[in-house]
Amino acid sequence: MTVQQVLLLLLLWMWLSHPCHTEMLFRRTPDLRPKSFGGRALGNDGKAIHRQKRGWMWNQFFLLEEYTGSDYQYVGKLHSDQDKGDGSLKYILSGDGAGTLFIIDEKTGDIHATRRIDREEKAFYTLRAQAINRRTLRPVEPESEFVIKIHDINDNEPTFPEEIYTASVPEMSVVGTSVVQVTATDADDPSYGNSARIIYSILQGQPYFSVEPETGIIRTALPNMNRENREQYQVVIQAKDMGGQMGGLSGTTTVNITLTDVNDNPPRFPQSTVHLRIPESSPVGTAIGSVKATDADTGKNAEVEYRIIDGDGTDMFDIVTQKDTQEGIITVRKPLDYETRRLYTLKVEAENTHVDPRFYYLGPFKDTTIVKISVEDVDEPPVFSRSSYLFEVHEDIELGTIIGTVMARDPDSASSPIRFSLDRHTDLDRIFNIHSGNGSIYTSKPLDREISQWHNLSVIAAEINNPKDTTRVPVYVRILDVNDNAPQFAVFYDTFVCENARAGQLIQTISAVDKDDPLGGQKFFFSLAAVNPNFTVQDNEDNTARILTRRNGFSRHEISTYLLPVVISDNDYPIQSSTGTLTIRVCACDSRGNMQSCSAEALLLPAGLSTGALVAILLCIIILLVIVVLFAALKRQRKKEPLILSKEDIRDNIVSYNDEGGGEEDTQAFDIGTLRNPAAIEDKKLRRDIIPETLFVPRRTPSAPDNTDVRDFINQRLKEHDTDPSAPPYDSLATYAYEGNDSIAESLSSLESGTTEGDQNYDYLREWGPRFNKLAEMYGGGESDKDTS
Repeated sequence: MTVQQVLLLLLLWMWLSHPCHTEMLFRRTPDLRPKSFGGRALGNDGKAIHRQKRGWMWNQFFLLEEYTGSDYQYVGKLHSDQDKGDGSLKYILSGDGAGTLFIIDEKTGDIHATRRIDREEKAFYTLRAQAINRRTLRPVEPESEFVIKIHDINDNEPTFPEEIYTASVPEMSVVGTSVVQVTATDADDPSYGNSARIIYSILQGQPYFSVEPETGIIRTALPNMNRENREQYQVVIQAKDMGGQMGGLSGTTTVNITLTDVNDNPPRFPQSTVHLRIPESSPVGTAIGSVKATDADTGKNAEVEYRIIDGDGTDMFDIVTQKDTQEGIITVRKPLDYETRRLYTLKVEAENTHVDPRFYYLGPFKDTTIVKISVEDVDEPPVFSRSSYLFEVHEDIELGTIIGTVMARDPDSASSPIRFSLDRHTDLDRIFNIHSGNGSIYTSKPLDREISQWHNLSVIAAEINNPKDTTRVPVYVRILDVNDNAPQFAVFYDTFVCENARAGQLIQTISAVDKDDPLGGQKFFFSLAAVNPNFTVQDNEDNTARILTRRNGFSRHEISTYLLPVVISDNDYPIQSSTGTLTIRVCACDSRGNMQSCSAEALLLPAGLSTGALVAILLCIIILLVIVVLFAALKRQRKKEPLILSKEDIRDNIVSYNDEGGGEEDTQAFDIGTLRNPAAIEDKKLRRDIIPETLFVPRRTPSAPDNTDVRDFINQRLKEHDTDPSAPPYDSLATYAYEGNDSIAESLSSLESGTTEGDQNYDYLREWGPRFNKLAEMYGGGESDKDTS
């Protein structure tokens, strides 16, 4: 029997057991029918109309979904007990889908569905039915609701909300450990038949996993599944309706299951013995190499801690765990020496830091390996006998005295000779020197503890065969004190004695200091160099002394200042002493002994004039002097101003040619002979120093006699040009290099006028004619301005 035949039989069975249409009868119900209504209405003819209540006797309609027939699907029939079959009644249908999805025959009351209905879209429809009189259109039955319920068929397969699920379960889990639950849904009606009853089964993933048929929970099916063997599994789950029976619809989903790691594998070293090498010159902290134990686990389950548990180099080496690489880094803990030991053996252990107690039986979760470290020989620098040296020496030793010796050796088997030297950066004054062969340090300059009490030197040792391989050692030289400094006054004392002082009066307390630093401490003694009739010194035996007067009364007019020599000596060996002189001034004091003034000159000073006032007066004087000097300089500069300030000044029309005369040999610009012999001038020879716009015929003027002086000649020509209207208005400066004898006007040039000491009188310019009036006004006005200023 095929699947189609089975489905056909199933539909037939459902059709017979659940009829899809029911005839709905409208009939009178005498016991429920009221005799009359509480109110009445009037018809068109004026007669009262009495409405009587009708009762409905009907069943619920059922309709099978997914109808595939070609005709409309019959739903049921409505019938009123007042229907006489004469067609006077009309049946009306309203509500969900009325007129579109459901139609009714107005005469017979038959209801049909116009198209195929899907229950998953809508499970039931609520409609209202009414019978009216076809002629009067008045209802003969009250309107009543009924329901058309859609019967379900198995037309939807189960579906999962996710196409692919992802789940995980720890490895080594026991059988039956829950992994994940998958749930499928079926759109069919769960309350009608087995269309929505789902059963789960596993299609792929056996024998590792299983699924519960009713709940869809996936569980482990094999014990001790090891992630290290296989980590990923793909399980296919099927959900089938109709309770899993044949003919039911089904859906599938895929579940990707990952085995998560647990610490079920101990660390293991791949080698039982590891060989490493390191030069003996490697400093402390140098990484020699690494060891690594492999662990099949991942994450924190694979974390390993390394330690050195045994061996002959436990004090010479350390091991540090590198977290990111899970390696054990072996480092140098102490300096190595090839000549002392050449091979070390270590026993290194690697142990898991996170151990799961459930898997103790798979342990122990640790492993060991042997690490052999070979020390390689290198050419080492010299080694000093000490890490530092301290020498003490007195400051009074003679030059060339040895203060100490440093010793160094070559640690290598060759034992090369050593050469010593001083780092001059630590002895810039070259106070010390060192013997290059034996390392003896001696003085080359005198020592002075008071200048420098400590000297920090650096001695360099180098192999003669390999000078680049050097070693340094600090040498501290302490200078011991010798009593070679005499005590002196601690401060400068400004001592005075009142004129009215009495004998035995204290005028000053003095103290002393000494640059030396004796072991027993400082002790000073004070005394006078000679007997003094005016003052005496009294030692207080506490490194201080008092200065006392020996007589009554002092006069500053007789002696204004006394000098008192005081001898200060120490008690160290050899005894050092010095003489300090106190300057004692005689001052006028009040009755309480307060100083008022000292020396006779002080009486002449104005009372109340302070130092600040004197400084202010001095500054004012300096400022006044500066102002006077500036004013004089400005006045002198004003005198030196040129006659013509600018070539562009239009007041004077002075043309500057910027060329000098060629001297006596230049016969083109002028002819000196013309000045001496005016009669020899050529009639047609024009001026070459100017270019006039219009050429006028020169007027013939009578020539001057031969004995005429040059001054008279110039004056004559000047008058001619002043009165000549055709002369061009050009002013030119010609250097004739000859001014004549005993000229009263001297030089006509103003170039040197600014350098003359005295002021010049320019009044004669007014006598030269109207062409010089402008110059006369300028220079005359200038003089008047100067006079007024």
